[in-house]
Amino acid sequence: MKEKVRIFLPEQKVNARIEEIAQKISSDYAGQEVHLICILKGSVFFTCELAKRITVPVTMDFMSVSSYGNDTKSSGVVKIIKDLDESIEGKNVLVIEDIIDSGRTLSYLLDILGKRNPQSLRLCTLLDKPERRVKDVNVDYTCFNIPDEFVVGYGLDYAQRYRNLPFIGIVEFENEQE
Repeated sequence: MKEKVRIFLPEQKVNARIEEIAQKISSDYAGQEVHLICILKGSVFFTCELAKRITVPVTMDFMSVSSYGNDTKSSGVVKIIKDLDESIEGKNVLVIEDIIDSGRTLSYLLDILGKRNPQSLRLCTLLDKPERRVKDVNVDYTCFNIPDEFVVGYGLDYAQRYRNLPFIGIVEFENEQE
């Protein structure tokens, strides 16, 4: 099978929406500092673009979690691959995710982070697939709700490819003719 990527959300639309969300975050945290937690690897592009546009003081840390192992569907068991470098106690924490679908991983992760005593704990995502939700997760900031399609670009990948696309695309598979 051969794949191609069709543009779903063009770069200009993604950038404009990130700007709007950054303004909302800046307003909500006016006079305060916000600590961004980027969930690796997929969220790195979104986190950087968002952070550049937030006007209140920002600090940042990174986490890597997995619920997939070597499979293509979630095992339901969440494993922390890379934990935070600093304590979040007393901080206004904003977890940044590239996409939320079943909600299992984020529900588990938010529970763990909540036990670390942040002043506040909120969630921001570039993409949300609410129709795929099996675990209830409160998303405070959403750039785009999308249908149940396999998407790439802006940090999202297919077999570690396409993360660097400046737009959100849908992967379409074609049968190769011999």
